[in-house]
Amino acid sequence: MLKHWKIASPVLAVALCFAPAIRAAAPESPLIKQINHGNWLDQKEAESLRDELYYQNAVHSYMTMIPLLNTIGMRDGSEKLFGAGYNVLPIWKQRMDSRTMVPTPNADVIYSMSYLDLKETGPLVVKAPPNVIGMFTDFFQRTLTDVGAIGPDRARGGLYLLLPPDWTGPVPGGYFAVKSKTYNVFLFFRTIMAKGTGENAGKPDPAPAVKNAELTRVYPLFTPEKDAKPMQFPDASGKNINMMYPTDSQFWAKLKAFVDYEPVDAIDLETRGALASIGIVKGQPFKPNAQQQKLLQKAVETAPKMILATRQLGREDGRNRYYKDRQYESAWAGGTADWMQESYLDVAQRAGFFQYAYSSAPAMAMHTTGAGSKYPFTTRDASGNFMNGSHSYKLRLPAGIPAELFWAVTAYNVTDGTMPETSQLLPSTNGYYDIPKQADGSIDIWFGPEKPQGVVDAAYIKTIPGRDFLVAVRLYGTGDAFYDQTWKPDDIVKVK
Repeated sequence: MLKHWKIASPVLAVALCFAPAIRAAAPESPLIKQINHGNWLDQKEAESLRDELYYQNAVHSYMTMIPLLNTIGMRDGSEKLFGAGYNVLPIWKQRMDSRTMVPTPNADVIYSMSYLDLKETGPLVVKAPPNVIGMFTDFFQRTLTDVGAIGPDRARGGLYLLLPPDWTGPVPGGYFAVKSKTYNVFLFFRTIMAKGTGENAGKPDPAPAVKNAELTRVYPLFTPEKDAKPMQFPDASGKNINMMYPTDSQFWAKLKAFVDYEPVDAIDLETRGALASIGIVKGQPFKPNAQQQKLLQKAVETAPKMILATRQLGREDGRNRYYKDRQYESAWAGGTADWMQESYLDVAQRAGFFQYAYSSAPAMAMHTTGAGSKYPFTTRDASGNFMNGSHSYKLRLPAGIPAELFWAVTAYNVTDGTMPETSQLLPSTNGYYDIPKQADGSIDIWFGPEKPQGVVDAAYIKTIPGRDFLVAVRLYGTGDAFYDQTWKPDDIVKVK
């Protein structure tokens, strides 16, 4: 024992000598330095930060759920006026005008829109007419399939079978079968008008498009013919219809109702986690306290401004620009119809789209010569300034417009894509009208609070003084000259 101590004592002495130095050199965790020297936060600060996180999660939830609420708003507005049911298909038989509040409607085709509930009916068969430009989407507006020239029927029409998300039964042959992620499905058909003849010469004739739309049939797969409800085609034209998404607490109430109704797989688990952080959980009560109600109200008021701000300020990468030398933008910013960029889902671009528009399908983003459709739009004039309804502007469309089916030009409110509420009702014009051409074959379209002298009605779109607006150019049956940019619409020019 004595020998052992004699040998060890020098080592022990050295260790004791250096021990204080070792303790003094121990590093302090970076997070301890950053957060209150390793102590809990002040109670009021903790509560404030918790509320801030709740608010931020509410804003994030708004941005990710706006495609869904966009569809719910359309459904609720339609069914309030026309009723619900798989056999109810409202048709805007005299075209959709500013009396219908909905994001960026197309006044230059005949719209047919309905909302199907596969949880209630089971699998549904939809007989689509020929030559439809349409789609089926789930309620997040994720395309199930295009219908028409880009769809599997190739514009011949056909039988589409819509299957609910939990369907495990047989899938009979002879149908274009698709399974939805949501029980609720959006049916959106557009049919093409004809050029008027006789007393209607020089303007579009909607009658053939309406007749074609009324060939649509919808019925449950396993229901005998004698038991299927007869189709109803109420005329939605000329009626005041609010089909917009909610701008108050109803946004959250309708979202909660949808979450409860739909299967878990309708929403990915990470997004469900964000919803859970604000109290929206499938099958559980949604009872925000007074402070949370204030934060939810703040989010539903501020998130739309944030989305509008991103649209207003534009993208740094410039992917939204159609041309290097024009002001026109693409709603998909160079991505796919479901907002996929090369390495990410473009959540901000998607939220911006559904603030002012609805319906996105592959046919809108693909390069499909003679069959698809393109929608270059602009919020700025040739000088780069935002367009305002107090001023007058002119748009020149060069000769040879590359649209095999038809072209159209429409003005919209910038905030939500609704039509300006003027006495004109239809803030749009199209290739069905006999618009005078210039010597070089080009066409001039005018915008402003007053129609310029000598301009025909069909070449003039009325604006609201003091209110900003955007202009969309639609090309249906888009030709190669658009894709290779040998044809471009001129920038819109401010005139005196």
